[in-house]
Amino acid sequence: MYIADCSSEFVFTASRSSGAGGQNVNKVNSKVELRFHIASSNCFTDAQKILLHAKLQSHITDDGYLCIRSQVSRSQLQNKEICVQKFYEYITRALQVAKSRKATKPTHASKIERLHRKKIASEIKNMRKPPEF
Repeated sequence: MYIADCSSEFVFTASRSSGAGGQNVNKVNSKVELRFHIASSNCFTDAQKILLHAKLQSHITDDGYLCIRSQVSRSQLQNKEICVQKFYEYITRALQVAKSRKATKPTHASKIERLHRKKIASEIKNMRKPPEF
């Protein structure tokens, strides 16, 4: 499935990364947040926008922005690239249509095997009973 290039609609913000790392963490704005407003986007149809809102609900803010964050790398540029990559992965996964399940019947061999196992289980249970006189 083709996804249009939406990079012109991305809004990036950089901030200080959390966690251990010494002076680099305290001085450098390496954490990147990608924000993308789905409702006002020209990249998707109305049906796709509804689908994205439903499937990416946990990543969408109250304002309708899809937020993706990355602070994996020490480099702001690498974190930005990771955010863009995650964005396209999320969109691709959300827009995939689930295949409908095709109902099947048990095969003849599987029915025979099931009955055979039932018969063995029944015999084992009958052996547990005390003998009749």
